[in-house]
Amino acid sequence: MNFACAGDNCIDYYDRDDAAFCGGNPVNVAVYIKRLGGDSSYTGAVGNDRFGRVMLDSLQAKGVDTSTVQVKDGATAVCHVEMKDGDRILGDYDEGVMADFTLDKDEICWLAGQDIVISGLWSHMENVLKDIKAEGQTVIAFDCADRPYDPVSVTASQSADILFFSDDSADDEELKSVLADLASRGPALVVATRGKNGSMAYDGRNFCFHGIIECELVDTMGAGDSYIAGFLYEYMKRRQQSGHIVDDIEACMKAGAESAAVTIGYSGAW
Repeated sequence: MNFACAGDNCIDYYDRDDAAFCGGNPVNVAVYIKRLGGDSSYTGAVGNDRFGRVMLDSLQAKGVDTSTVQVKDGATAVCHVEMKDGDRILGDYDEGVMADFTLDKDEICWLAGQDIVISGLWSHMENVLKDIKAEGQTVIAFDCADRPYDPVSVTASQSADILFFSDDSADDEELKSVLADLASRGPALVVATRGKNGSMAYDGRNFCFHGIIECELVDTMGAGDSYIAGFLYEYMKRRQQSGHIVDDIEACMKAGAESAAVTIGYSGAW
């Protein structure tokens, strides 16, 4: 199966240490899919600067296909970070060439030929998901982060088959209402990640729940993206085996929690 991750990327740059770490929802998911044993690609835009080279080299070292990355004149997206008393303090952010990221017809057709396209809130992908959907039978997954009612998320939800968002609320009934409302906008499946409270999903008929996997908590960086990768890898595997019908959503949630537990157990996203 081909997992195509498309949209934003960012270098987290620690000025004091002159250290650069790669991130961004689609980038992280692509790396975690490879960790799980799948084939993944990343489609996005980087600058022709040293950080663009860092991004490409890092992804290639993990086995992610970068052949569809656009390398443009300009700067790669960078977020300046400072560590203070063990906490990350986010400073200036420059979106660089990702600010003008677009896809042409050939790139849309290529993505439509993949088994699944995975994107997110800051991807600049929300308006082309419908075109990808129209071109092929690919599954569309979209991560709203903690903003399921952001205009970008609302647009994307009309084309998404699987919609993710984060909500650490402990109020089950209130979250059920949100899940049902989001599902009414088009997605066949809506999944909420809830931090220490596990996750909840709704498929238009039933609500499913799953707790966390107990593990040593070292660093939560990338935990949500890792959950998404684990969930989707299991989902697509079962979809392929069963003829496009996935009944055991809880098994996918368990796989997501297991993947997140691995990431939480070490420092950094990957």
